[in-house]
Amino acid sequence: MKFVRYFASFAIVTLLLSAGAFAKDNHSGNFTLPETVRVGSTILEAGEYKAEWNGPADNLKVDILRNGKVVATAEGTIKDLGQPSSYNAVTTKMMPDNSKTLDEIDFNKRSEALIFAGE
Repeated sequence: MKFVRYFASFAIVTLLLSAGAFAKDNHSGNFTLPETVRVGSTILEAGEYKAEWNGPADNLKVDILRNGKVVATAEGTIKDLGQPSSYNAVTTKMMPDNSKTLDEIDFNKRSEALIFAGE
């Protein structure tokens, strides 16, 4: 009987830990910047990045990571695309000083896009 309780406890802990791992994946995504862009006051060079976000969908804190280190932080929101995106896509916005800012990230096979707060 003791073995059954031990096994059940182990199974519950394993389930909870794996659920937490999946939840983290729902609040992050990889993307590629094809050119230099600005996120807040930070300039990001072209390359591979990961976005991680938390908070309510209309008031997110977004961390941009490169090689596992946070390189920029911004505010954002989630936008419902209505259907899953067929690919990863990055949308930029041209600013009056001719710089580009990161505006939106669509993630492959996800129906929600990450929208960055305007400056």
